Amino acid sequence: MKRLILATRNAHKVTELHSILTAAGLDVELVGADAYPEIPDVKETGVTFAQNALLKAHTLAKATGLPAVADDSGLCVNVLGGAPGIFSARWAGRHGDDQANLDLLLAQLGDIADPHRAAHFACAAALALPDGTERVVEGRLEGTLRHARSGTGGFGYDPILQPLGETRTCAELTPDEKNAISHRGKAFRGLVPAVRELVG
Repeated sequence: MKRLILATRNAHKVTELHSILTAAGLDVELVGADAYPEIPDVKETGVTFAQNALLKAHTLAKATGLPAVADDSGLCVNVLGGAPGIFSARWAGRHGDDQANLDLLLAQLGDIADPHRAAHFACAAALALPDGTERVVEGRLEGTLRHARSGTGGFGYDPILQPLGETRTCAELTPDEKNAISHRGKAFRGLVPAVRELVG
C-alpha cells in the first residue's frame, strides 16, 4: 500500500480526504503531518491559495520522500475585491482567532445591502511528488453573507456564509451535508485522478 501524507495536523481533514480516496477505490495509507513531528510547519508566503498549497506539499514531499497533499482555503468577498482571501485565518491580526475575524468582517460589511453580499469559499488542493511533479485543483462554494452569525457547527466563517440555494448557513449544515458541497471537498475530489495517476 502506498503512503500519502497530508500537510495538516487536523485529524478531521485527514478523515475527510481518506473517505474521498476510499470512495474512489484508491488503496492508499493516508497520514497527517503529525506522523512526522520533526518537520516544522511551513510558512505560507504565497500570494494565492494555489501557491500556498504547493509550497506546503512540496516541502513535505521533499522532507519525507513521500507523495504529499496540501490545501489552502479562505473566504473571498466580492465587495471587498476578494478579501480576506489568503488572509482569512488572520484577518483580524492574530492567526486562527475565528471570533475576532468574524467580528471584524461583519463590522466592515455592516452597511452593505443583501444584493451586494455575495462571497465564496475557495480551496486549492495540491499534490506534489518528491521528484517535483505537481498537480493543483481548485474548488469553490458560492454563497451570500448573513448580517449575523447563525449555527454552531463548522469553524471559521461558516456561521455567516449561506450557500446558494440554501436557507441555512454552513454552520447549520450537518458535517455530511457540508462535505458534499464544500470547497475543500470539491478540491480534494478533483485531485483524485491525479492521485490515481501519480501515486497508484
